[in-house]
Amino acid sequence: MDKKPWMLVVILTLCFNLVPLTMSAQDETLVFTPQWTAQAQFAGYYVAEVKGFYREAGVKVRIEHPSSTQPAMSRLRNNECQATTLQLCQALEIVDGGVPLVNILQTSMNNAMVIVSARNQDPLKQKGARVGIWSVGFGQLAICMSIKDHLDYKFVRFAQNVNLFVSGALDATLAMSYNEYYQLVQAGMTITDNNVYRFCDHGYNVQEDGVYMTREYYQKHRDQARRFAQASRKGWEWAAQHPEETLEIVMKYVDREKIPTNRVIQELMLKDILRLLVDRESKKREFRLRPDMVKLASRLMVENQMLDREITYKELVDN
Repeated sequence: MDKKPWMLVVILTLCFNLVPLTMSAQDETLVFTPQWTAQAQFAGYYVAEVKGFYREAGVKVRIEHPSSTQPAMSRLRNNECQATTLQLCQALEIVDGGVPLVNILQTSMNNAMVIVSARNQDPLKQKGARVGIWSVGFGQLAICMSIKDHLDYKFVRFAQNVNLFVSGALDATLAMSYNEYYQLVQAGMTITDNNVYRFCDHGYNVQEDGVYMTREYYQKHRDQARRFAQASRKGWEWAAQHPEETLEIVMKYVDREKIPTNRVIQELMLKDILRLLVDRESKKREFRLRPDMVKLASRLMVENQMLDREITYKELVDN
């Protein structure tokens, strides 16, 4: 009796039976959407992709940036991506709105938001000033500060650059220390200690960028989330040790996405983003969400009626 056909059947049966054992959640492609267009703010993720850290971790990742018609959070809600970056205050609002989230990696350890006033004016003395604020959000702490300090700012929304402020249409504008701040410097704006208010120095040092997933997705893909977070952290740590090569990687993404920026801005942004990774108190890159900052942000937002209830640290982490 020829045993070869029977052996072939046995081998094929074993192969089919092994497929469910080797296939897992980590074999699924994880689509990661940063909350903004390509720039050095997301350098660590670009590094992790280019240097193969995701591949080494056994997780398939595709980075897709948002568009004006498809913001990052909309993509997450519609299952067009599985992970995105959010500022802590944004995450609190979303959870309060009924979408449970899990923070799988925290990069920002400090707040980067500032107010820059025109004509060397002190922002704290500009009651009723017309102040630029991002149309996509990010300005929760500024609204809290305006109410708390009885400044009654009139917020005017802008899309993504400083043109409205530079043209003289605004008395002041919100800016990120790693982004619009440097755009203003390049535009020739005079910036001194007199006309810049740094939120981190006035009791508003609330963490910003972290990586979030919906809790529903996270609970089904814990191992994939862990691998993605570990590889992303490795990307950021590598970026901190190799800033020049990291800048080259960033510029490739910027060029590919056809972003209107320049190398000088991206170099300054990368330097500041890497600074923000270091906790002010421990002087270390901790990559963790701090319970005290969650409590501070939640309290401020509840007090100023931006949240219906306090969102706790436990609601944002694996439990």
